[in-house]
Amino acid sequence: MANSPPPTSSRRAERIRETLAARFVPALIEVQDDSQQHAGHAGAAPGGETHYTVRIVSPAFGGLSRLARSRAVHEALATELAGGLHALALVLKTPEEASA
Repeated sequence: MANSPPPTSSRRAERIRETLAARFVPALIEVQDDSQQHAGHAGAAPGGETHYTVRIVSPAFGGLSRLARSRAVHEALATELAGGLHALALVLKTPEEASA
């Protein structure tokens, strides 16, 4: 997205990136920590690492609905979600959709 800050690096962001890369073998993966934008909101922790935007372009999403794609990502990140990850904004596309 234009005017978006670059993805930040954190331990949780790296775990998310590694987990999703192993599961979906993406052509593109971006993990951005948006926690600072949610300070004081529900689920926000003082140390951050609670709210993320994840963009993935992967052939693994072919033939899957938006809901099925989202469910697959949430399933892959179940441990993180149980461990304090509060919110995910997901952009999940196939390579064909990303180039359109």
